[in-house]
Amino acid sequence: MRVLALPAVLLVAVLLVALLLAAFRRPALDRLPDWEAATELQDGVTVVFVRQVTDGLELGRHVVAEIPADASDWETRYHEAMAAARSRAAALRSETD
Repeated sequence: MRVLALPAVLLVAVLLVALLLAAFRRPALDRLPDWEAATELQDGVTVVFVRQVTDGLELGRHVVAEIPADASDWETRYHEAMAAARSRAAALRSETD
């Protein structure tokens, strides 16, 4: 009986380690790309775009608008562009679901 005790203990230990690794591993759904609205300032132009990201890495982008920083209606154009970007991000997100 003692001969079987050591292999049984080792087997239980290996199973416990495997269960712990499986429990702490991130689910695959967290790694799916997501779409988000974003902005950048490039050479005096505000670029509003939608980008696809996963784990902090940008996979692609769609430019929604480019607004010169000195435009008299900059704020209005910016808010309209961000609304369009958020709408596009939601549409692209729904297509990937």
